[in-house]
Amino acid sequence: MQGGEEHRARAGSSVRAVEEESTRDTAHGEIWSRVKRRLRAELGEDVFTSWFARLELEAVSGGCAQLTVPTRFLKSWIEAHYADRVLSIYRSEAPQIERIAIGVRGSTPREAPGGAMGEAAREAGSGEGARLRLVTDRDAGPLQAERNEASDLGGAPLDPRLTFDSFIVGRSNALAHAAADRVARHQGGHALYNPLFLHAGVGLGKTHLLHAIGHEARRAGRRVIYLTADRFMYGFVASLKAQTSLAFKERLRGIDLLIIDDVQFIQGKTIQQEFGHTLNALIDSGRQIVVAADRPPSDLESLDERVRSRLGGGLVVEIGALDEALRGAILAARIAALKASHPGFEVSPAVISYVARAITANGRDLEGAVNRLLAHATLTGSAITIETAEVAIRDLVRNREPKRVKIEEIQKLVASHYNVSRSDILSERRTAAVVKPRQIAMYLAKVLTLRSLPEIGRRFGGRDHTTVLHAVRKIEKALGEDTALHDEVELLKRMLQE
Repeated sequence: MQGGEEHRARAGSSVRAVEEESTRDTAHGEIWSRVKRRLRAELGEDVFTSWFARLELEAVSGGCAQLTVPTRFLKSWIEAHYADRVLSIYRSEAPQIERIAIGVRGSTPREAPGGAMGEAAREAGSGEGARLRLVTDRDAGPLQAERNEASDLGGAPLDPRLTFDSFIVGRSNALAHAAADRVARHQGGHALYNPLFLHAGVGLGKTHLLHAIGHEARRAGRRVIYLTADRFMYGFVASLKAQTSLAFKERLRGIDLLIIDDVQFIQGKTIQQEFGHTLNALIDSGRQIVVAADRPPSDLESLDERVRSRLGGGLVVEIGALDEALRGAILAARIAALKASHPGFEVSPAVISYVARAITANGRDLEGAVNRLLAHATLTGSAITIETAEVAIRDLVRNREPKRVKIEEIQKLVASHYNVSRSDILSERRTAAVVKPRQIAMYLAKVLTLRSLPEIGRRFGGRDHTTVLHAVRKIEKALGEDTALHDEVELLKRMLQE
């Protein structure tokens, strides 16, 4: 009987201990819930979702709150930027907490020998105090950690032909080339010119430089991913559908160099927000970002203002139009490369000079011209003369694109022509000396660019599209009635399109 009573006493003690532990866990869970609610309220939904949604309470012991996150990146980021804030809020809710410790958990439950779930997993319940012991990066071992870092992000492959060695440098792209080369070869310390933002029209070499940066950085052992805007959007949307968006974001933020091409095509509020968070995370952690677009950050009206501001906060470099000397050098280099596989392909300096003068749009048209010359030489077996070159490239000359005019250029030229400042044109001033140039600039923006009326209004001091429409109609009417004004506007058009 006495043994039975002892057994029941021990059992009762164990039950009470379990109940007390459960009560403590529940109390700690409630406190942690209040801490997270306060973090959400103080930091905002975007910051909380990006950094704290997966921060969990593991245990409380000896005045220390043991918190866990799924990756080392999150651990480092929170420790570096928010540890004091979390501790301060925690202590206001639970004064007995003297410090916090952040650890890394894995994504799969720990398994006991024989494949069975561990004891902690079997005992885990659904309440606030329930805890599930998970595999950490240390548990998984170095091989698994390496595999996690090498997870596929859907990056686009780098073109082996597009290297620094094959890039022809001229006056219009020398600064962009120098900046790209410096970023690609930079080792140690914080990133340079972060972000590096290259912008240019079609076929002027910005994508070539992006690939060259990627090749050089990979040779130096850096982790690089090259993404076009559509691949970034596809990867993010696919991760949302598969409910792996956090893993996608964390892997993306764990690289050394992120290269994004055609950023002007990134659409959607949620995707733009995530892109902005990724920019902030990489830049603040000293990782390098290189971005390319067809216009400067300030002109990317479809992007969120905060993203535009972040992109414009580094080094912004424009790659200008190819001058005749650079076009000739590109043609000569391309022809020399083709002669290795087509020894009989000869093009005289006079023909190269003619093609360089005739084709002024972009490098892709120059590539097309060389292919046409090669086809003519190989198919007909005749020599390439200026006359045959003229026939071969006729469609490229006829269909070349007009110069892309920027609204900022229009505003500056019109302001200078009418002896006012650009800030006057963008201001609310209603004097006749300012209203006329402003309306002419709006009219030119409408006829010389592809911008919509709302976009033009935003570029003119945040005006409504109806204001732009009124200005366009008024100038159109005046042009038919005032010959002097007509000549003035035509002169401005020619100056902007030269």
